[in-house]
Amino acid sequence: MRVALSGTPGTGKTAVATALMNQGYTIVQLHRFAKENACIVGIDHERGSELVDVDKLNTVVRKNYSTDALVFFEGHFSHLLKTMDKVIILRCHPKELTRRLKKKKWSEKKVKENVDAETIDVILCEAVDRHLTSNIFEIDTTKKTIDSVAQVIMGIAKKKFTPIKPYRIGQIDWSEEILKEH
Repeated sequence: MRVALSGTPGTGKTAVATALMNQGYTIVQLHRFAKENACIVGIDHERGSELVDVDKLNTVVRKNYSTDALVFFEGHFSHLLKTMDKVIILRCHPKELTRRLKKKKWSEKKVKENVDAETIDVILCEAVDRHLTSNIFEIDTTKKTIDSVAQVIMGIAKKKFTPIKPYRIGQIDWSEEILKEH
């Protein structure tokens, strides 16, 4: 089973993926995998990030990873791959996300862009456009430790990714934060 571990930058994807790997789960760092498989097609100079050919990456993932084994694909664009069987989106309250991204010494513009994306559910909306809602899970990482988030994911995996009420989509809503900005 191919599982996307996605979320806005700063929500905890890499740290949670490391915790899962330490528990014996297979993790693919999707950005690195895209580079290794010539799926980078350019650079977004305004954002200082590489552009990924999602269709090509989707094909390469499908070819290299069967659905027999459980594999997590960590990356903020993993939910864009239609070859994913399940999608886990890590979420974080905009105030905490701002703190986390500033701690990384990101520019104000980059912090705002990512916090705005989290506030209006950009990644969730993109995931819903590509996957059945019953295959998408949301986990609020705001007040959880990395290990507790990993435990939640391991629990979901042990239940064979059947929908679990606290992690169904639509439980998390940061929209009130938009009004606080104005």
